[in-house]
Amino acid sequence: MDNTLTRRSGQALLVWGLLVVAANLRASLTGVGPLLDRVQADLGLAPAVAGLLNTLPLLAFAAVSPLVPRLAARWGADRLLGYALVVLTLGIALRWVPTAVGLFAGTVLIGTGIAVGNVLLPSLIKRDFPTKVGLLTSAYATVMGGVAAVASGVAVPISEVAPGGWYTALGYWGLFSLVAVLLWLPQMRAPRRAAQAMRGHRLPWGSGLAWAVTAFMGLQSLGFYVVVTWLPQVFQHNGMSAAGAGWLLFLFQAVAVLTSLAVPGALRWARDQRALATICSAVMLVGYLGLLVAPGLALLWSVVLGLGGGACLVLALAFISLRAQDATGAGALSAMAQSVGYLLAAVGPVIFGLLHTMSSGWQAPIMLMCVAAAGQTIVALVAGWGTVRSADSQVPDRVPSPGR
Repeated sequence: MDNTLTRRSGQALLVWGLLVVAANLRASLTGVGPLLDRVQADLGLAPAVAGLLNTLPLLAFAAVSPLVPRLAARWGADRLLGYALVVLTLGIALRWVPTAVGLFAGTVLIGTGIAVGNVLLPSLIKRDFPTKVGLLTSAYATVMGGVAAVASGVAVPISEVAPGGWYTALGYWGLFSLVAVLLWLPQMRAPRRAAQAMRGHRLPWGSGLAWAVTAFMGLQSLGFYVVVTWLPQVFQHNGMSAAGAGWLLFLFQAVAVLTSLAVPGALRWARDQRALATICSAVMLVGYLGLLVAPGLALLWSVVLGLGGGACLVLALAFISLRAQDATGAGALSAMAQSVGYLLAAVGPVIFGLLHTMSSGWQAPIMLMCVAAAGQTIVALVAGWGTVRSADSQVPDRVPSPGR
């Protein structure tokens, strides 16, 4: 009985630790956008330089993600995640320093810390809760998205009342990441688990199924970052006030969070995820087509994009665990999917803005998003079923047979 209680309390502490870690994986990023004009004015930054505050973290995701499995093999996944949380906390603290150097150096550290967390969470869920992948993936995606939405909503009010203005609005998130460090300390002290098995495990670059999962991750990430970067300006171009456009962006994120709560039930009900992923991707396509042909219905399209986006995020994260053979494979697949995926996400807003500049309108960039959503819908048919074999294995991926 005592052993059972101890094991259950240990699992509960681990779940709480994972959720608190997830709460810190987006908030320090989404709070920047609403404050960007103040940051730019106070530090005298050119628009292109200020835009790096949104791009640098995504580039850090792409650069650091492939290194995570090797680092986890050396230090252990639990310890590595703890170190990443410390790096994240230091990065947020640096952004509290009222200089451009502190702001950008802190942003790079934040991107590095979050990149490690992005890769390791699916692997840890696969390792410690293999029968609850859908539920826990949805839980951490919901927490991550919910806190991110709150961060974007409270950034300006905090900057208006707190001493230090926007410095404090960006820096106080360090208190939350410090809480995550403290909650994760028991996991860092635990014996190393599965570290040896991860040594020498190569990323599955030769797997077609792994590339399908990577493409799905990249395309849904591209859609999210384009929406949070440009959707308010699209709405303002169609006559909406800046405040109204901001609230519609909040609505998009809020609907996405609510939608993510429904995904675990659908995952349990479905034999595989092909139909669910295809439908949710098609919903995103409908939202972009709506913006193209009926831009005046901004409220409706914000809700539609939130419905599809929230589900696609959970599915992209769940695919990493569901398609992998084991925790080590999940770590390798996560590193591959998030490296390439976030590189695609980093260039997405840039290309969207470039198309807007070249065409002097929003139709061309929105058409680009329609093409991306259509591609995601096609990729979903492959990414939603099968098992990615180890890159060191001679056994090919297990994929659906024709007609199945």
